[in-house]
Amino acid sequence: MTAHEKPTAGASPTPQDSADAVNILEEARAELALTTLPLALPDADEGRRWIRESLAQLDDYVIPRYRSLDAPLLAVVGGSTGAGKSTLVNALVGQPVTRAGAIRPTTRQPILLHHPQDAAWFDDQRILPNLHRIRGTVSSSPVPANQAGAAPDAQAITSLVLVGHHSVPKGIALLDAPDVDSISDDNRRLAGQLLAAADLWVFVTTANRYADAVPWELLLNAASRDITVAVVLDRVPPAAEEEVRNDLQAMLDRQGLGQAKLFVVPEATLDGFGMLPPDAARDVGEWLSALAADAAGRAAIARRTLNGAIKGVSGRLEAIAAAAAAQDTAAGELRTACEVEYEEALARILDATKDGALLRGEVLARWQDFVGTGEFFRALEQNIGRLRDRVGAFFRGEPTPAVKVETAIESGLQAVILDEAANAAENVDRRWRADAAGRQLLGTEDLSGTSLGFDAKAAAAIRSWQEALMDLIRTQGQGKRTQARWLSFGVNGLGAALMIVVFSMTAGLSGLEIGIAGGTAVVGQKLLEAVFGEDAVRRLAQQARDDLHSQCRRLLDDERQRFLGRLEAAGLSRGGSGLTHQASALRRLAGAA
Repeated sequence: MTAHEKPTAGASPTPQDSADAVNILEEARAELALTTLPLALPDADEGRRWIRESLAQLDDYVIPRYRSLDAPLLAVVGGSTGAGKSTLVNALVGQPVTRAGAIRPTTRQPILLHHPQDAAWFDDQRILPNLHRIRGTVSSSPVPANQAGAAPDAQAITSLVLVGHHSVPKGIALLDAPDVDSISDDNRRLAGQLLAAADLWVFVTTANRYADAVPWELLLNAASRDITVAVVLDRVPPAAEEEVRNDLQAMLDRQGLGQAKLFVVPEATLDGFGMLPPDAARDVGEWLSALAADAAGRAAIARRTLNGAIKGVSGRLEAIAAAAAAQDTAAGELRTACEVEYEEALARILDATKDGALLRGEVLARWQDFVGTGEFFRALEQNIGRLRDRVGAFFRGEPTPAVKVETAIESGLQAVILDEAANAAENVDRRWRADAAGRQLLGTEDLSGTSLGFDAKAAAAIRSWQEALMDLIRTQGQGKRTQARWLSFGVNGLGAALMIVVFSMTAGLSGLEIGIAGGTAVVGQKLLEAVFGEDAVRRLAQQARDDLHSQCRRLLDDERQRFLGRLEAAGLSRGGSGLTHQASALRRLAGAA
């Protein structure tokens, strides 16, 4: 690369300063790239747009410019449909380079014109890295405008055509952008992207369209970024030049753009090649040439635009951080609603298993079948030792009633679990659908009931709990002192008794609801105490209850995950604290430059 002009020694940051700045910018970009706003909140669409625009500006302009502060200025020529942008570029170059048929290969892609010695600055992906490069050449035999034909259509603009031309001053490049009000969404987006990557704007409008809303929206954006702007007022009738110029200047002054250069191109007839008269755009060309010749002036423009762009990104980061925090809050509310409903469901299940409610109906009938009549209860309560042989024989000879107790307990407990799980699902579904973000996450799927196969999972969990309870009985009965008594009553009988005791615990073993089912739980408790002793029974009952709690929690956790999994799958990023920190770092960077 030959003799790129550099800004004066004191005009630009030192290489170390530039390297530090790039590190700050890349850290901000990395944090921004991790930010997602997936929930349907009122500000989410705007926040996502800010993320896209900020990433694009960092990639297309801010970071590349900091890495190459001595690169040529990029002047993007933009404006509304039919404003005469391409005609102006042709006039500045002195040749119809932007018309279809003038460039090989023929294309409708945006064209970047530069001095041949500046080619190396643009051949790589230093700026606008998402646009592929096409190296074009100017046709040696221009085609008259009425014979040029149309360039081939492209499904999407993905390339940038680079054309070296000696008429472009060294140190500056011209980029002919698509219309800012194009009917094509892709063209409008690309126009915005190119303008965001510019060091300066050459904004073209006409005498009868200079007050249109779309151009002014972009000009106000330029004012907020402190970018250098030149406004070219095209096709101005000579008789109206003073009036129109003064009116536009007043508008620029009112909108904070009073320092913008204002050029007037008079209304003129184009020649057969679509070219303006030679002197029509002379003032614009001389201004650009003067900028190109002034290395310190170019550096000042680059720094001014760069700092304005960094301030703009910083402001957007703060807004994105607020949007991310709102997403975090909304997600937390949805998560809390889900967790509260399922925790309350778990609490209701456990309440139903400890207040004696399950010891009615079928469970009570099977237990009474198991141990005998009401007179047997009273006799057993009065003298457990005297009736041990009778009970033991009953247990050894009739194992089936114990299994029937277990089955009745399984059915009753399963019904409670199914009912409460369904209630929790219905409540969460209702609360989420009352929220826009929740409705978005649920979509059209109905989660207001339990999951497919949940009844079988609940039954399996209960059986697993019962098997673990039997293992507790076997383990406890391994001692020599209790083995004989354990064998005499049978593991199924003792297991059934322990289940009955567990389902009557209100405040530990001492809080039995004796009134329920006519002392049902007392029989089970005394039977167990006769075999294992009071302290051991207390430990067994508590362990069995803890195991039941764990089984029920696992069941409900799986059901709850149907909702929470949607939050996780949404890809919600962490809150905006990291972005707030990066925004502060960018503000300091812009202030120090």
